[in-house]
Amino acid sequence: MKHVVPHDLGQERAKTAAEAALAAYAQKFAKYSPKVSWTSSNSAQISFQVKGFTLSGSLEVLERSIEMDLDVPFVLRPFKGHAMGVIEGEINEWIQKAKTGAV
Repeated sequence: MKHVVPHDLGQERAKTAAEAALAAYAQKFAKYSPKVSWTSSNSAQISFQVKGFTLSGSLEVLERSIEMDLDVPFVLRPFKGHAMGVIEGEINEWIQKAKTGAV
């Protein structure tokens, strides 16, 4: 299931915001061993550990949105909304910082 975070930054500034958000997320939630691997200029594979499971997915920075898709094992489906909410919160925070020139 894709989760879309709209923005009005343009693709380049949005990618800068996404990179900053993912770096902040990795620092803030280090106990979950988050990993990000950019597979192209605007697409990344993301993963983290929860309760002994690895959750993985993708993130794509588009001109007007950032799209995330997370593969979650059935047993952890109740946590998917929370995980996506935390990631979306970080991205929205950094989108606002990009708008003010802080990124």
